[in-house]
Amino acid sequence: MTSQTITAAASGTWKLGDRTVNRIGFGTMRLPQHGEAFAPDAVPRDRDHAINVLRRAVELGVNHIDTAAFYFSSLRCANELINRALAPYPDNLVIATKVGPGRDPSGAWLLHATPEQLRGQVEENLRQLGRDHLDVVNLRIVGTASIADRFGALAELRDAGLIRHLGLSNIRPHHLAEAQAIAPVACVQNMYGLGASPEQEKLLRLCGEQRVAFVPFYSIAGTGRTAGALADDSSTVQALARARGVSTAQVRLAWTLHRGPHVLAIPGTGDLTHLAQNVAAGSLRLSDDELAALDSFHRDDGGVHLS
Repeated sequence: MTSQTITAAASGTWKLGDRTVNRIGFGTMRLPQHGEAFAPDAVPRDRDHAINVLRRAVELGVNHIDTAAFYFSSLRCANELINRALAPYPDNLVIATKVGPGRDPSGAWLLHATPEQLRGQVEENLRQLGRDHLDVVNLRIVGTASIADRFGALAELRDAGLIRHLGLSNIRPHHLAEAQAIAPVACVQNMYGLGASPEQEKLLRLCGEQRVAFVPFYSIAGTGRTAGALADDSSTVQALARARGVSTAQVRLAWTLHRGPHVLAIPGTGDLTHLAQNVAAGSLRLSDDELAALDSFHRDDGGVHLS
């Protein structure tokens, strides 16, 4: 697979709200630093290199970028890097951000922003990205409690023109129904990949039935997750990768995209070679036999449950 010549257009397209995006996008969580995201001793990534990665992603046809104001290291902020690399933004570029978690004035982590605090987080993203509106804002959720007041607050900001589309992140199936009763949901971001739990499978299917984009994160990462470490691949995944002349990460991405036309992958990396490989995975078409072998591994892998 000559990844250098393959663009994100090879992955096909899907509607994210009213915007058409290529199904292979780019996640920026690990862009501000080397190693594990959010670790206090994370080493900031070279700024010029991070900017080059973002620009190369767009050159390769990526038009869906995932970010958050809380993606930062001691010196680097993902939103600032996006602004520096890509502004003025191409008309076809969709930038999706997340709110909910954040930092308070003392620097301590805040996991559950109040409805009032969510407006400040939206304004922070607007300021950092240099935008007068946000294409997509996902409400990041921890736990199973009602989201009505917080999602309602974001719906008001959507009505005010600060947000174009709303989404959800890290949810349970009942959260989608709760949110849909308040305002349209353009996408759902959840941890998903080979070995995902039945609950996540249900959510993926539910999104497909409602034509809501399903955006998996950590689809090629294992226990390392935020560090981007690859999962311990089975002999099935390794054998298929060798036979195709691709990496196991590309096999995992390709399998994820095969789960439905509404699935949008957002693999992240700070490495230009890995970026090209991730984009090229969108052109990898798996045969029925290959999919059956991977599906068997998927069902037998124990499952990753929602947190």
